[in-house]
Amino acid sequence: MIVVDWGTSSFRAYRLADDGRILDRRSAPRGILTIEAGGFPTALDAEIGGWLGDEPGDVVLGGMIGSRQGWLEAPYVECPADLDSITASAASVAWGDRRVFIAPGVVARDANGVPDVMRGEEVQILGMAEALDGEGATVCLPGTHSKWVRVERGRITGFRTFMTGESYALYRRHSILGRLMPAEDGPHDEPAFLEGVRRCGEAGGLLHHLFGVRSRGLFGDLKPEALSSYLSGLLIGHEIREAIAAAGAGVIHLIAEAALAERYRSALAAFGRESRLHPSEVSARGLFCIGRRIGRG
Repeated sequence: MIVVDWGTSSFRAYRLADDGRILDRRSAPRGILTIEAGGFPTALDAEIGGWLGDEPGDVVLGGMIGSRQGWLEAPYVECPADLDSITASAASVAWGDRRVFIAPGVVARDANGVPDVMRGEEVQILGMAEALDGEGATVCLPGTHSKWVRVERGRITGFRTFMTGESYALYRRHSILGRLMPAEDGPHDEPAFLEGVRRCGEAGGLLHHLFGVRSRGLFGDLKPEALSSYLSGLLIGHEIREAIAAAGAGVIHLIAEAALAERYRSALAAFGRESRLHPSEVSARGLFCIGRRIGRG
Protein backbone atom coordinates (compact mmCIF):
# COMPACT_ATOMS: atom_id res chain seq x y z
CA MET A 1 0.00 0.00 0.00
CA ILE A 2 1.08 3.58 -0.63
CA VAL A 3 -0.15 6.27 1.74
CA VAL A 4 0.35 10.02 1.55
CA ASP A 5 -0.01 12.70 4.20
CA TRP A 6 -0.64 15.68 1.91
CA GLY A 7 -1.02 18.94 3.75
CA THR A 8 -1.15 22.65 2.99
CA SER A 9 2.62 23.07 2.76
CA SER A 10 4.14 19.59 2.66
CA PHE A 11 3.88 16.19 0.96
CA ARG A 12 4.94 13.03 2.82
CA ALA A 13 4.59 9.64 1.17
CA TYR A 14 5.18 6.14 2.55
CA ARG A 15 5.44 2.77 0.82
CA LEU A 16 4.16 0.16 3.25
CA ALA A 17 4.51 -3.59 3.65
CA ASP A 18 1.49 -5.83 4.11
CA ASP A 19 1.77 -5.45 7.88
CA GLY A 20 2.08 -1.65 7.78
CA ARG A 21 5.86 -1.41 8.17
CA ILE A 22 7.42 1.56 6.36
CA LEU A 23 9.57 0.27 3.51
CA ASP A 24 10.38 3.62 1.94
CA ARG A 25 9.47 7.25 2.41
CA ARG A 26 9.87 10.56 0.69
CA SER A 27 8.86 14.14 1.33
CA ALA A 28 8.72 17.34 -0.66
CA PRO A 29 7.60 20.95 -0.14
CA ARG A 30 4.68 20.31 -2.48
CA GLY A 31 1.68 21.13 -0.33
CA ILE A 32 -1.71 21.53 -1.94
CA LEU A 33 -1.30 25.31 -2.25
CA THR A 34 1.66 24.79 -4.60
CA ILE A 35 -0.37 22.70 -7.06
CA GLU A 36 -2.40 24.33 -9.81
CA ALA A 37 -6.04 23.39 -10.27
CA GLY A 38 -6.29 19.97 -11.91
CA GLY A 39 -2.61 19.23 -11.29
CA PHE A 40 -2.90 16.75 -8.42
CA PRO A 41 -2.76 13.54 -10.53
CA THR A 42 0.40 14.74 -12.28
CA ALA A 43 2.00 15.86 -9.03
CA LEU A 44 1.25 12.51 -7.37
CA ASP A 45 2.75 10.61 -10.31
CA ALA A 46 5.88 12.78 -10.18
CA GLU A 47 6.40 11.98 -6.50
CA ILE A 48 5.50 8.29 -6.20
CA GLY A 49 5.28 7.03 -9.78
CA GLY A 50 8.54 5.17 -9.30
CA TRP A 51 6.96 3.06 -6.56
CA LEU A 52 4.18 1.75 -8.77
CA GLY A 53 4.66 -1.80 -10.00
CA ASP A 54 2.60 -3.98 -12.30
CA GLU A 55 0.32 -5.17 -9.52
CA PRO A 56 -2.72 -3.01 -8.81
CA GLY A 57 -2.80 -1.46 -5.37
CA ASP A 58 -4.70 1.19 -3.51
CA VAL A 59 -3.31 4.61 -2.66
CA VAL A 60 -4.70 6.32 0.43
CA LEU A 61 -4.35 10.07 0.96
CA GLY A 62 -5.01 12.11 4.07
CA GLY A 63 -4.80 15.74 5.12
CA MET A 64 -5.77 18.93 3.31
CA ILE A 65 -5.74 17.07 -0.02
CA GLY A 66 -9.34 16.24 0.92
CA SER A 67 -10.31 19.87 1.51
CA ARG A 68 -12.21 22.18 -0.81
CA GLN A 69 -8.85 23.42 -2.13
CA GLY A 70 -7.57 19.87 -2.68
CA TRP A 71 -8.04 17.13 -5.26
CA LEU A 72 -11.53 16.14 -4.16
CA GLU A 73 -13.48 17.40 -1.16
CA ALA A 74 -14.12 14.56 1.26
CA PRO A 75 -16.99 15.02 3.74
CA TYR A 76 -16.67 15.76 7.44
CA VAL A 77 -17.58 13.00 9.90
CA GLU A 78 -19.47 14.15 12.98
CA CYS A 79 -18.07 13.35 16.43
CA PRO A 80 -17.91 10.82 17.91
CA ALA A 81 -15.78 9.50 15.04
CA ASP A 82 -13.87 6.22 14.85
CA LEU A 83 -12.10 4.07 12.27
CA ASP A 84 -15.37 2.63 10.96
CA SER A 85 -17.15 5.97 10.43
CA ILE A 86 -14.05 7.65 9.01
CA THR A 87 -13.44 4.79 6.57
CA ALA A 88 -17.09 4.72 5.51
CA SER A 89 -16.90 8.40 4.53
CA ALA A 90 -13.66 8.19 2.54
CA ALA A 91 -13.91 9.69 -0.94
CA SER A 92 -12.66 7.87 -4.04
CA VAL A 93 -11.22 9.13 -7.31
CA ALA A 94 -9.69 7.38 -10.31
CA TRP A 95 -5.96 7.79 -10.95
CA GLY A 96 -5.13 5.97 -14.16
CA ASP A 97 -6.03 2.33 -13.56
CA ARG A 98 -5.79 2.69 -9.79
CA ARG A 99 -8.11 3.86 -7.08
CA VAL A 100 -7.16 6.72 -4.81
CA PHE A 101 -9.01 7.00 -1.51
CA ILE A 102 -9.07 10.28 0.40
CA ALA A 103 -9.70 10.29 4.14
CA PRO A 104 -12.49 12.60 5.36
CA GLY A 105 -12.18 15.28 8.02
CA VAL A 106 -13.92 15.38 11.39
CA VAL A 107 -16.25 18.04 12.81
CA ALA A 108 -17.12 18.72 16.44
CA ARG A 109 -19.64 21.27 17.70
CA ASP A 110 -19.53 23.15 20.99
CA ALA A 111 -22.46 23.71 23.33
CA ASN A 112 -23.66 26.59 21.14
CA GLY A 113 -23.48 24.56 17.93
CA VAL A 114 -20.38 26.34 16.56
CA PRO A 115 -18.39 23.84 14.43
CA ASP A 116 -14.71 23.04 14.80
CA VAL A 117 -12.97 20.97 12.13
CA MET A 118 -9.82 18.96 11.48
CA ARG A 119 -8.23 17.33 8.44
CA GLY A 120 -5.18 15.13 8.84
CA GLU A 121 -5.04 15.09 12.62
CA GLU A 122 -7.74 12.40 12.77
CA VAL A 123 -5.46 10.12 10.73
CA GLN A 124 -2.60 10.64 13.19
CA ILE A 125 -4.88 9.83 16.11
CA LEU A 126 -6.05 6.61 14.42
CA GLY A 127 -2.41 5.68 13.96
CA MET A 128 -1.64 5.99 17.67
CA ALA A 129 -4.95 4.64 19.03
CA GLU A 130 -3.28 1.52 20.43
CA ALA A 131 -1.05 3.69 22.64
CA LEU A 132 -3.98 5.55 24.23
CA ASP A 133 -5.74 4.53 27.40
CA GLY A 134 -9.00 2.78 26.63
CA GLU A 135 -11.10 4.82 29.05
CA GLY A 136 -9.99 8.18 27.74
CA ALA A 137 -6.96 10.26 26.77
CA THR A 138 -6.11 13.79 25.69
CA VAL A 139 -4.02 14.32 22.56
CA CYS A 140 -2.38 17.64 21.70
CA LEU A 141 -1.25 18.27 18.14
CA PRO A 142 0.71 21.56 18.14
CA GLY A 143 1.09 23.55 14.97
CA THR A 144 -0.31 26.41 12.94
CA HIS A 145 -3.74 25.48 14.27
CA SER A 146 -3.14 23.42 17.42
CA LYS A 147 -5.69 20.72 18.22
CA TRP A 148 -6.63 19.36 21.63
CA VAL A 149 -8.53 16.13 21.14
CA ARG A 150 -10.39 13.84 23.52
CA VAL A 151 -10.21 10.15 22.61
CA GLU A 152 -12.32 7.51 24.37
CA ARG A 153 -12.19 3.81 23.47
CA GLY A 154 -10.78 4.53 20.03
CA ARG A 155 -13.32 7.27 19.25
CA ILE A 156 -12.66 10.97 18.79
CA THR A 157 -15.35 12.39 21.06
CA GLY A 158 -14.49 16.09 20.84
CA PHE A 159 -11.75 18.62 20.19
CA ARG A 160 -10.86 22.31 20.15
CA THR A 161 -8.60 24.29 17.83
CA PHE A 162 -6.26 27.09 18.92
CA MET A 163 -4.72 29.38 16.28
CA THR A 164 -1.45 29.56 18.21
CA GLY A 165 1.11 29.01 15.45
CA GLU A 166 -0.62 31.31 13.01
CA SER A 167 -0.99 34.00 15.69
CA TYR A 168 2.73 33.78 16.42
CA ALA A 169 3.55 34.27 12.73
CA LEU A 170 1.18 37.23 12.41
CA TYR A 171 2.40 39.03 15.52
CA ARG A 172 6.03 38.22 14.74
CA ARG A 173 5.98 39.33 11.11
CA HIS A 174 3.07 41.72 10.68
CA SER A 175 2.60 43.66 13.92
CA ILE A 176 4.46 46.24 15.95
CA LEU A 177 5.58 43.50 18.32
CA GLY A 178 8.13 42.31 15.79
CA ARG A 179 9.75 45.71 15.27
CA LEU A 180 12.12 45.28 18.21
CA MET A 181 13.06 41.71 17.30
CA PRO A 182 15.87 40.65 14.95
CA ALA A 183 14.79 40.02 11.36
CA GLU A 184 15.15 36.25 11.84
CA ASP A 185 14.58 34.10 14.89
CA GLY A 186 17.76 33.10 16.64
CA PRO A 187 18.30 30.16 19.00
CA HIS A 188 15.40 29.36 21.31
CA ASP A 189 15.68 31.20 24.64
CA GLU A 190 14.23 28.80 27.22
CA PRO A 191 14.21 31.21 30.22
CA ALA A 192 12.39 33.87 28.17
CA PHE A 193 9.97 31.25 26.85
CA LEU A 194 9.10 30.05 30.36
CA GLU A 195 8.72 33.64 31.51
CA GLY A 196 6.06 34.02 28.82
CA VAL A 197 4.39 30.81 29.97
CA ARG A 198 4.29 32.07 33.58
CA ARG A 199 2.90 35.43 32.48
CA CYS A 200 -0.24 33.78 31.09
CA GLY A 201 -1.37 33.00 34.65
CA GLU A 202 -1.30 36.63 35.73
CA ALA A 203 -4.15 39.13 35.56
CA GLY A 204 -4.91 41.07 32.40
CA GLY A 205 -5.64 38.47 29.72
CA LEU A 206 -3.94 37.69 26.43
CA LEU A 207 -4.58 40.99 24.63
CA HIS A 208 -3.03 42.95 27.50
CA HIS A 209 -0.15 40.52 27.89
CA LEU A 210 0.69 40.78 24.19
CA PHE A 211 1.50 44.48 24.39
CA GLY A 212 3.93 43.65 27.16
CA VAL A 213 6.11 41.96 24.54
CA ARG A 214 6.77 45.42 23.11
CA SER A 215 6.96 47.35 26.37
CA ARG A 216 9.38 44.90 27.97
CA GLY A 217 11.59 45.25 24.92
CA LEU A 218 11.41 49.06 25.06
CA PHE A 219 12.50 49.15 28.68
CA GLY A 220 15.19 46.51 28.32
CA ASP A 221 13.52 43.89 30.52
CA LEU A 222 14.18 41.42 27.72
CA LYS A 223 16.88 41.49 25.05
CA PRO A 224 15.67 41.83 21.43
CA GLU A 225 16.79 38.28 20.60
CA ALA A 226 14.74 36.91 23.54
CA LEU A 227 11.45 38.59 22.60
CA SER A 228 10.35 35.99 20.03
CA SER A 229 10.77 33.18 22.58
CA TYR A 230 8.85 35.23 25.14
CA LEU A 231 6.04 35.77 22.61
CA SER A 232 6.00 32.04 21.84
CA GLY A 233 5.77 31.18 25.54
CA LEU A 234 2.98 33.67 26.06
CA LEU A 235 0.83 32.28 23.25
CA ILE A 236 1.52 28.62 24.02
CA GLY A 237 0.96 29.28 27.71
CA HIS A 238 -2.45 30.82 27.12
CA GLU A 239 -3.38 27.89 24.85
CA ILE A 240 -2.37 25.27 27.39
CA ARG A 241 -3.94 27.11 30.32
CA GLU A 242 -7.29 27.11 28.55
CA ALA A 243 -7.01 23.60 27.13
CA ILE A 244 -5.98 21.69 30.23
CA ALA A 245 -8.91 23.11 32.16
CA ALA A 246 -11.09 20.75 30.12
CA ALA A 247 -8.52 17.98 29.58
CA GLY A 248 -8.95 16.16 32.86
CA ALA A 249 -6.23 14.26 34.66
CA GLY A 250 -3.61 12.06 33.06
CA VAL A 251 -0.78 12.24 30.58
CA ILE A 252 -1.04 14.65 27.64
CA HIS A 253 -0.11 12.82 24.43
CA LEU A 254 1.83 14.99 21.98
CA ILE A 255 2.16 14.51 18.23
CA ALA A 256 4.62 17.04 16.81
CA GLU A 257 8.02 17.56 15.27
CA ALA A 258 10.83 17.50 17.83
CA ALA A 259 11.55 21.24 18.25
CA LEU A 260 7.91 22.25 18.70
CA ALA A 261 7.20 19.22 20.87
CA GLU A 262 9.97 20.23 23.27
CA ARG A 263 8.40 23.66 23.73
CA TYR A 264 5.06 22.12 24.56
CA ARG A 265 6.62 19.56 26.90
CA SER A 266 8.46 22.35 28.71
CA ALA A 267 5.31 24.46 28.98
CA LEU A 268 3.20 21.53 30.16
CA ALA A 269 5.80 20.73 32.81
CA ALA A 270 5.49 24.34 34.04
CA PHE A 271 1.79 23.60 34.56
CA GLY A 272 2.68 20.39 36.40
CA ARG A 273 1.45 18.13 33.61
CA GLU A 274 3.23 15.04 32.30
CA SER A 275 3.44 14.54 28.53
CA ARG A 276 4.37 11.73 26.18
CA LEU A 277 5.70 12.33 22.66
CA HIS A 278 4.60 10.28 19.66
CA PRO A 279 6.28 10.58 16.23
CA SER A 280 4.42 12.51 13.53
CA GLU A 281 4.80 9.44 11.28
CA VAL A 282 1.85 7.85 13.07
CA SER A 283 -0.12 9.32 10.15
CA ALA A 284 1.26 6.50 7.98
CA ARG A 285 -0.13 3.94 10.42
CA GLY A 286 -3.50 5.69 10.50
CA LEU A 287 -3.79 5.76 6.72
CA PHE A 288 -2.75 2.10 6.63
CA CYS A 289 -5.61 1.25 9.02
CA ILE A 290 -8.06 3.09 6.76
CA GLY A 291 -6.72 1.37 3.64
CA ARG A 292 -6.84 -2.05 5.24
CA ARG A 293 -10.42 -1.52 6.34
CA ILE A 294 -11.35 -0.35 2.81
CA GLY A 295 -9.69 -3.44 1.35
CA ARG A 296 -11.79 -5.67 3.57
CA GLY A 297 -15.01 -3.88 2.66
